Amino acid sequence: MNTSPLVGSAVFLFGLIMGSFLNVCIWRLPEEEEVIKERSHCRSCQHVIAWYDNIPLLSFVWLKGRCRFCRSKISWTYPLVELMTGLLFLGVWFRFGTTAMAAIYGVLGTSLILISGVDARSMWIPDQVTLPGLQLGVILSFFFPVLHGTSSRWGGLWQGVLGALAGTGVIFGMGALGKLLFRRKLKAIGEEEAVGGGDLKLMAMVGSFIGWAKVLLVCLLLAPLLGSMVGLVAKYRDGRDLIPYGPFLALGTILAIFWGNQMIQWYRVPFMGF
Repeated sequence: MNTSPLVGSAVFLFGLIMGSFLNVCIWRLPEEEEVIKERSHCRSCQHVIAWYDNIPLLSFVWLKGRCRFCRSKISWTYPLVELMTGLLFLGVWFRFGTTAMAAIYGVLGTSLILISGVDARSMWIPDQVTLPGLQLGVILSFFFPVLHGTSSRWGGLWQGVLGALAGTGVIFGMGALGKLLFRRKLKAIGEEEAVGGGDLKLMAMVGSFIGWAKVLLVCLLLAPLLGSMVGLVAKYRDGRDLIPYGPFLALGTILAIFWGNQMIQWYRVPFMGF
């Protein structure tokens, strides 16, 4: 457990800065815009944003949520993403300390926030994140087998690969079952699949980092529970039949990172066999 206020503040600040960059990616990736070279600009008037209007959290408060030039509203997702990323970094540091594990989970969590933001905005999960993330997860499983609770590098590699296969397989099975059960409903709303291909790649990436047991916890318990609750609210309030599933898979993964072992121990019963 870490208690240094100075280090904690630095970690939180770094997370806010990363969150600001994630906002750029969330808005530009679906539009296939440049995310590095092009300077930040207002989405309404296209005016370039000065550095003092681009300070995480503070600028949104100073500007009262509006562009300095055209006075159009700034989306509330900007400060939300910055705050979530800062809290994620702080939580990972507090839980895992100044270790490789903390850095790895920080990278995974950052990717999940980015994926959630893009999916919530455009119903699309970018391959530019999931496919390199899958490769990175498998590689890190070899060099840091402690991710999977072992000291053997080959054992860690196997667990990473097995986790990727488990995540893909379970989501594929859920999609096939959903297509069978809700075939008429999907046809009515113009959808062919109950689960998108992006979700398959997302859970392959996640499984390579967290292993088969935790990825099953995410796919079979946490994400369906979270998604069904929000889905019922969306159906009752807006009449929506389709919601992005990526954010719930991401949130379930974050919960599994912090409390997955405890959840598995609590949920374990003899007939489950693990």
